Amino acid sequence: MIRLLSLARVFGLMLMVFSVTYILPILTSVIFRDGTLTLFLEDMLFTLSAGALLWLATRRFEQELKAKEGFLLVVVTWVGIAAFATFPLMSDLDNLSFTDAYFETMSGLTTTGGTVLAGLDQLPAAINLWRHELNWLGGMGIIVLAVAILPVLGIGGRQLFMAETPGPMKESKLTPRITETAKNLWLVYAGITAVCIVALRYAGMSWLDAICHAFSTMGLGGFSTHDANIGYFDSPAIEGVLMVFMLLAGMNFATHFLAIRSKGLGPYSHDIEAAPYLILLLSSCLGIGLYLWVKGAYADFWTALRHASFNLISIATDCGFSSVDFNLWPIFAPLWMLFLSCISVCTGSTGGGIKMMRTLILVKQSQLQMFMLAHPTAVNPLKLGGIVIPSSIILSILGFIFVYFMSVVSLTLILVISGLDFISSFSAIVACINNAGPGLAQVGPAANFAGLTDFQTWICTLAMFLGRIEIFTALILFTPAYWRR
Repeated sequence: MIRLLSLARVFGLMLMVFSVTYILPILTSVIFRDGTLTLFLEDMLFTLSAGALLWLATRRFEQELKAKEGFLLVVVTWVGIAAFATFPLMSDLDNLSFTDAYFETMSGLTTTGGTVLAGLDQLPAAINLWRHELNWLGGMGIIVLAVAILPVLGIGGRQLFMAETPGPMKESKLTPRITETAKNLWLVYAGITAVCIVALRYAGMSWLDAICHAFSTMGLGGFSTHDANIGYFDSPAIEGVLMVFMLLAGMNFATHFLAIRSKGLGPYSHDIEAAPYLILLLSSCLGIGLYLWVKGAYADFWTALRHASFNLISIATDCGFSSVDFNLWPIFAPLWMLFLSCISVCTGSTGGGIKMMRTLILVKQSQLQMFMLAHPTAVNPLKLGGIVIPSSIILSILGFIFVYFMSVVSLTLILVISGLDFISSFSAIVACINNAGPGLAQVGPAANFAGLTDFQTWICTLAMFLGRIEIFTALILFTPAYWRR
C-alpha cells in the first residue's frame, strides 16, 4: 500500500508537470483571439490543482521506485493524462462524448493520429494546436520528459526511463546520468522540430499550420489542421519537406544525437537499423509508384511516384498523414503500406510497431535456423552488426512477436463480432496498434473513426495504448508474479 501511495505521489507531480503544457495553447488563444482562453486557463488550473492535491495527500510516502513499479506508473500516467487532456476538447466541442474525446487524446498522446473529429478547418486555433501538441509530447514520451524534470524534485528517474524506452536504448545511455540522457534526447527532438517548422513555413504553410504539422511530423502522429489532411495543400514542396522529416523521426534519436555531437554522418553508418530502414522504404516507394502507374491509378509515372512516396513513407513510419485517398488504390499498395507500418521504424524513434531491430534479428534467426538444419553440428551464434545476440534477447523478441500478433488477431475478431466488416476491423487494429493512423474501408484516409460504435472506439483506444507502451508494459500488470513481494 505504501508503494502505491508513493506512486500516487509521483503521478501527482506528473500532473503538475503536464499542466505546464497548457501554456502553449493559452498563448495561441491570446494571439488568435479564438475564444478558448478561459477554458484553457480553467483546465490548466484544474489539472495543476488535482496534481497538487494528490501530491500533498501522499507526499510523506516518498520512496525510490523499484523497477517493476515503473511499469505501473507508465500505465497510470498514459491512461490518466489522456483523461485530463480531454477537458479542453469537451469544454469547446459541446456534442463530443467522453468516449470520443478520450479516443482523440489517446490517439494524440500515443501518436496514432486517428481522429473522430470533423470540421478541423473550423476548429479554434488553440484547440488544433492542443491536439498537435499532444502528438509532439507523446512522440518522445511524457515519461522521458518527466525523467528530465522530476529528479530536481527528488524523484529517481531510471525506472521510468527503462520502462518507457524501447529496444537497445534501454541498455546504452548517451551520457553517464539518466537525467542528462533524457534531456539530450529532448533537446535533439526539439531542435529538429524547430528546423521542421521553419522548412514548412518556407515551403508555403502558415506559421500555425507549420507548427502544428511539425509537431505531428516529429511525433509521427499524423494529426492535421484540415479535414483533407496534407491533400489540402496539394504542394510537392510541402510533401517533400514532410517526407524528409518523417524519415528522420523514424530513425533512432540516439543516432541523431551522436551525429550532432560528432558533427558528422559517421554514427548513421554505424547504426545497424538505419541502412535497412532507408533501403526498405525508398525501394518500396519506387516499387509502389511503378505498380500504381502500371495499374493505371495515375496517368504518368512521376505523379504515381509522388503520391506513392508520400503516403507510403507516412504510413510506413507510422505517422499517418495522407495526401490522397489511398483506399481507392489497388488493394496490394495500401496493404503493403500497412505491412511496412509493422516492421519499418527504428528503435529509439517516435514510431510504433515491431521495430526494425526486432525484424532484423528475426530474419537473422530464420537464416540461422535453416543453416542449422543443413549443418546440425555447427556452432554459429547469431550476430548483428558484428555483435553476438544472446539467446535471451531472441527468446524475448519471439515472445513479444507472439503477443503482438495474438493481440492483432484477438482485437480484430472482437471488432468483427461487434459488427464491423473484416477489412475495416483488421486495418483499424493494425493501424492503431502500430500507431499509424488511418486504416482502410470505413476507417480509411477519406473517412475517420467517428463512424465506430462506442464499444468499437474503446477497442481501438486499447489497441493504440497497447501499441504505444509495447504491450508487455501493460500485460505484465495482469500476471500474479507482478503483484507478489
